Amino acid sequence: MKLKFKVQPYQTNAVESVVDCFAGQTLVSGIGYRIDPGRKAQTSAFEEGFKNADIQLADTQVLANIRDVQKRQNLPISDALTVSTGCKFNLDVEMETGTGKTYCYIKTIFEMNKRFGWSKFIIMVPSIAIREGVYKSLQITADHFTENYGKKARFFIYNSKRLHELESFSSDAGINVMVINIQAFAARGADNRRIYDELDDFQSRRPIDVIASNRPILILDEPQKMEGAATRDALPKFKPLMILRYSATHKTQHNRVHRLDALDAYNQKLVKKIAVRGIQTRGLAGTNAYLYLESIEISKKAPVARLELEVRLKSGEIKRQLRKLEFRDDLFTESGELDQYRDGFTVSQIDYNNDTLEFTNGIVLKAGEAIGDVSERDIRRIQIRETIKAHFDKERQLFAQGIKVLSLFFIDEVVKYRDYSQADEKGEYAHVFEEEYDLLRTEYLSELAIENESYRKFLERDPPVKVHEGYFSIDKQKRLVDPDIKKSGEDKGMSDDADAYDLILKNKERLLSQGEPVRFIFSHSALREGWDNPNVFVMCMLKHSDNTVSRRQEVGRGLRLAVNQHGDRMDHPSTVHDTNVLTVVASESYKNFVAGLQAEIADTLSARPRKATEAFFTGKTLATETGPITVTAALAKQLYRYLVKNDYTDDADQIADAYHDAKAAGTLADLPSDLKPYEDQIFDLIDTVFSEANLPKMEDGRKPKTNPLNANFDKKEFQALWSRINQRAVYRVEFDSAELIKKCISALDSQLRVTPLQYTVKSGVQLDSLTREELVDAAGFNENEQATYQAETVTSLVRYDLLGKIGEGTQLTRKTVAEILTGIQASVFAQFRQNPEHFISEATRIIHEQKASMVIERLTYDGVSEKFGIDIFTAAQTGQDFSRATAKLKHHVYDYAILDSAVERDFISDLDNSKEVVVYAKLPRGFLIPTPVGDYNPDWAISFEAGSVKHVYFVAETKGTMSSLKLRELENTKIACARKFFDEIGKRVANDKLKYDVVTDYAKLMDIVSTSTA
Repeated sequence: MKLKFKVQPYQTNAVESVVDCFAGQTLVSGIGYRIDPGRKAQTSAFEEGFKNADIQLADTQVLANIRDVQKRQNLPISDALTVSTGCKFNLDVEMETGTGKTYCYIKTIFEMNKRFGWSKFIIMVPSIAIREGVYKSLQITADHFTENYGKKARFFIYNSKRLHELESFSSDAGINVMVINIQAFAARGADNRRIYDELDDFQSRRPIDVIASNRPILILDEPQKMEGAATRDALPKFKPLMILRYSATHKTQHNRVHRLDALDAYNQKLVKKIAVRGIQTRGLAGTNAYLYLESIEISKKAPVARLELEVRLKSGEIKRQLRKLEFRDDLFTESGELDQYRDGFTVSQIDYNNDTLEFTNGIVLKAGEAIGDVSERDIRRIQIRETIKAHFDKERQLFAQGIKVLSLFFIDEVVKYRDYSQADEKGEYAHVFEEEYDLLRTEYLSELAIENESYRKFLERDPPVKVHEGYFSIDKQKRLVDPDIKKSGEDKGMSDDADAYDLILKNKERLLSQGEPVRFIFSHSALREGWDNPNVFVMCMLKHSDNTVSRRQEVGRGLRLAVNQHGDRMDHPSTVHDTNVLTVVASESYKNFVAGLQAEIADTLSARPRKATEAFFTGKTLATETGPITVTAALAKQLYRYLVKNDYTDDADQIADAYHDAKAAGTLADLPSDLKPYEDQIFDLIDTVFSEANLPKMEDGRKPKTNPLNANFDKKEFQALWSRINQRAVYRVEFDSAELIKKCISALDSQLRVTPLQYTVKSGVQLDSLTREELVDAAGFNENEQATYQAETVTSLVRYDLLGKIGEGTQLTRKTVAEILTGIQASVFAQFRQNPEHFISEATRIIHEQKASMVIERLTYDGVSEKFGIDIFTAAQTGQDFSRATAKLKHHVYDYAILDSAVERDFISDLDNSKEVVVYAKLPRGFLIPTPVGDYNPDWAISFEAGSVKHVYFVAETKGTMSSLKLRELENTKIACARKFFDEIGKRVANDKLKYDVVTDYAKLMDIVSTSTA
């Protein structure tokens, strides 16, 4: 299979946040220069090179651009350019692990080349692991970026023994990317120092001088790991045009131009949810009886407990076995009358809601707890078993969707997995894994529904020995060995064995195929960074805990969203967190692990504001359809009073739980009238203020509750309903070109405003006496004057394809663009000469907005032969958030409904008690209607009985149910599209009344029913 990439709005925002800092820079395809041929050069083959053009903008203009970027994201506003490591342009981009920061800076490379012509880039990384991961990303995204930008990038890893690649880097006019790890220039070894030496095999030149002549743009990946003195001293020697720093956890702050932190990523559903299976050990007074409560499960009669205990076999051997226990079962009998279970180990209560098991002697066990004679070996076996069990739970859920589930074990020494002193070469963990896998697979097969034949065959296909594999360093005898771990320096704790990374990266796509038997990966803990696989769903730490690796680093390898067998990313907003849940099997209690992980996440959010004060709100930007507006002091005071009045903040002006509870329930108090027009943006602004309630909620992954379909689903009324609404369709939008041209001309005349280019003139006086170095470096001058001027016109060697650029951005023909531009006022078009780049971008934006406004008016739907399958009702029914579930329902097709708000809770209560309603369904998230502004998922399908006529109604989402209040206007557009969709379906359904409408409660619904049956 091949991974697919698509343009993601949040990644595009990250790219634009960097590129827009240089808005107004003239496009220059490349500045030619003469490459130093070296004193021993025998040829002039590489005399001509192409370097990055200098930044033409005045420092004040770049700072103004940075401030504009920061304002639109409500980031802290920079007072000045942050000068660092000899460079005055230093931009910080904060992106959470798993959201694709590597993809973003690769795309930024292409976008900078497209807009400004810059072509020489160096990606610096702190370790070999990250270097290999970046190189792999450049390889697998190459076709994607070629398709989007029409050109390829040449990329290579710097190697002091392959210096001919530097010649190509300098002489090639296209996009050139060098990947280099800091050890290659900041370490003391002889090979590493070659970059600063005059080399005979490099025509007596210094490699660093050849690199620096290109004025490269430096991209630092994980810059917080590259702040040692050696690295800081080395960076100025590259003479960078600018330095871009990408990380989830910046240590040193520069000019921050983008933020996508852990909360943003989780709330926007860009990373997996996290579930934790904690394992806690505690002593048991008066006995050494071993017990481990795996889980509490629902059965047809009553809850049962899955408990591991010691059992005397018929042979007399004592072995630990899993047993299913019911109320009143006696462990003394179950164990074969072992003395340690003699006194009071009779089951007195099994509590499914609280996951506890209680005995008559008063001992209470919680799921995940082990007591008695518990060794480290016992804990490791339990962890392996829990990992396999969690894997099977997830695999059973996702197999039908074509998603390959992978599980990852981190261990601290190879001998635990591969022991070459043994005849079978298997280590302890490999033996335990195969034993537990075989037992659990047999159990799962016995419980698997008979109709799930395809998954049954998949589960039976491969023997245990084939489903796991180790990824470690390899010695000369092709044996797995522990990697060399750095004991000190900036890359402390990391491995420098490239072959270990090579193995796991080469197999990245192969591992995603269901045809590949390997589903469980054993790897060294040193491989925690630099690679990941999107389909890691279960992660287990079979190693001693230490303080050198944070929990956040560990889980980061599994946060990326999954892909299916076609390489498509499973990221639909309505179902993303049903599918994408990472289960961490920890060797500590659930409570301790979650508390520790959330504390680490909170520490990374130090840049977020903590208090919702008038001062915080004043001056913030709200993005509206008509353009950004600034929160005035008066509006800020009203907003602050609103929060205080409703007890949404505490005495310290911090956001209170009452706010988050009301928002989740859809019961937020109405805003004052002056704030009401900006309701969505106001609440988004409030949400940027940090509070503990904002931290990601982590489930206990041990008990995947299910919500099965019931007999209501098979009722003839629901099947009749379903047969009428399961039609798939495609939409068409036909534009009236003349009307579009007219609207665009009017909008451009009234809205298009371009910022003129500026340039700076500096003057200086030469010093009275100069050293040789000052003369060579042009450092012997004192600057005594600087002035900034506005350019009247732009003089450039670049010929702008104005029609082509705007046509590309708006997806209109050159002819249509030409008619628009020739129709605008001459004074408006004259702005093109003042700043061509800004003119193109602004004109593109305005035309695109006019085009979008005509979508609804020209929208039509055409049915296709394909229909929705009933499998959408059974997909993603594992691991739902039952904290939002109803009590058991009478007329719903599921036993329970997972609700989004108090409004829905009242509505479904009325539905279930209604005499008119035969059957209804809260439609699964896989039921999607395509619209030009994104897929739409209606809430309800309801069948009414009124005489002999069946009526089917769809009810759209009501106030307070959207996952993001930003979607309010977008939701209205989707609803308008849905009306057209159901109108088209209604025309094709004979003798039926199919109606779609928006209701706020059951009474409104009955008004519509009464009207339609009158």
